[in-house]
Amino acid sequence: MAVLVCKAANRPASKAVKQQASTQSSTPFTNPIMWADVPDLSVARAGSDFYLISTTMHLMPGGPIMKSKDLVHWEPISFVFDKLKDTPKYDLVDGTVYGRGQWASSIRYHKGKYYVLFSPNDNPFRAYIYTTTNPAGKWEVLSRTPHFHDASLFFDDDDRVYVFSGTGSLRELKSDLSDVKPDGVDMKIFERDSEETGLLEGSQVIKHNGKYYLLMISWPNGKPRREVCYRADKITGPYEKKVILQSTFGGFPYVGQGCIIDDEKGNWYGLVFQDRGAVGRVPLLLPVRWEDGWPMLSDANGQVPLTGKVPLKPYDTGKRIVESDDFSGAKLKITWQWNHNPIDEAWSLTERPGYLRLKTNKLADNLYAAHNTITQRMEGPKCSGVVALDLSKMKDGDVAGFSAFNGHSGLLSVKMEGDKKYLTMSTNVVDLDNKSKAILNVAVEEKARVALTQNVIYLRIDGDFNPGKDLATFYYSLDNKTWMPIGLEFKMIFDYRKLFMGTKFAIFNYATKSSGGYVDVDFFHYKKFE
Repeated sequence: MAVLVCKAANRPASKAVKQQASTQSSTPFTNPIMWADVPDLSVARAGSDFYLISTTMHLMPGGPIMKSKDLVHWEPISFVFDKLKDTPKYDLVDGTVYGRGQWASSIRYHKGKYYVLFSPNDNPFRAYIYTTTNPAGKWEVLSRTPHFHDASLFFDDDDRVYVFSGTGSLRELKSDLSDVKPDGVDMKIFERDSEETGLLEGSQVIKHNGKYYLLMISWPNGKPRREVCYRADKITGPYEKKVILQSTFGGFPYVGQGCIIDDEKGNWYGLVFQDRGAVGRVPLLLPVRWEDGWPMLSDANGQVPLTGKVPLKPYDTGKRIVESDDFSGAKLKITWQWNHNPIDEAWSLTERPGYLRLKTNKLADNLYAAHNTITQRMEGPKCSGVVALDLSKMKDGDVAGFSAFNGHSGLLSVKMEGDKKYLTMSTNVVDLDNKSKAILNVAVEEKARVALTQNVIYLRIDGDFNPGKDLATFYYSLDNKTWMPIGLEFKMIFDYRKLFMGTKFAIFNYATKSSGGYVDVDFFHYKKFE
């Protein structure tokens, strides 16, 4: 079993374990390799190093980059950008960018440099191309090009640069990637056939043995979603199509959308996501079987394997995509992301060392409009998060707490009403305008209320993402020892029309009457269970 999915996954491996692992010639894995929201997978390789980028949309910083040497253990190493500023909506002003922002990115390595291309699905409709020589370091904006839907950047053997996007669209870029070529027409390299309905999406392209391979996810008539491959001898076509993966797995529906990558030895692998309800879209590691020149994404029986081995030495740094934090460091751990751009002056790790201070700034009347909500992923099959809050500096009208955060959210909220504090468990469901993503309404139902007489509170949320579950349960404690349930079990939901992401742990503090109050977060403790 891969180390990533063991019960102690959030603890660094011991030196003895690492020394033992280094003598192994292969790395075992269990699917999913990360039971968390890591969708729209794109991977690049430089030598023995693999780099993965995923989608986090409205969360900041964005464009999460992970590194691996064995394709099983992935360490977060950087973000492509700290903030996006194209519109005030990224600052939760005049609307929101829920379900938009950075998504469906493409990462490539070419002649000593790394490139990332993505197109925010929001005005202005312009793509970003970022570049760096060190993926763990600073990424810089190289250019803004026309918008490309679900694009794949591609450097050909002759150094010409192309972008595959949409349903069979191909554009050539200038050699410096500053824009599309003036004479580069939008070529249609194939037409959707009668088997398909809707868009073919998630373009990821490779070149192998002189042929071009374009991988996409499709909606076939009367069948579950699947992964297809378009193949051609010339980049402009003609292209022929083959279904390379059509399978359910683990009690969840279809598997599809991802990429394939080779190692230094010439072995090929697939990284494809699967929708798993409220936890989000989780990455699976698949063997690639080349049959008659087609990359078949499955085992010999055409299925997604539960377990397997990668013929690469294990490489586990002990870093995970969700981690506890006692806020004693000089900066936030890389696993944290803010909901939309944060107000930098309204949070601090230095004003009270060992605590994260969340200060109210702009007024809000609900969680979805609140600034400086800080999040981490939730994980399956089961997980638990605990936060400790010092509430002593809250002001009348302030609301602080802990949430299973999504378009449908379950909240533990401390509300300051006059000079009294109450802990409530409630559900929030946001209604967003489909076009502008403006908040139209938030349906709030309070399920339980408890008066508080002390200024330190411990809040806990447990998540169960097993098939048919997607349940969050809520607890509080006055001493971090005795835990009392509060409210009702909450059914978490993934809804692409709202936030379009897996449910997140979220710590929040906002003012409804006047700014100036704050809460201090002592710690976030996290556990993952089988």
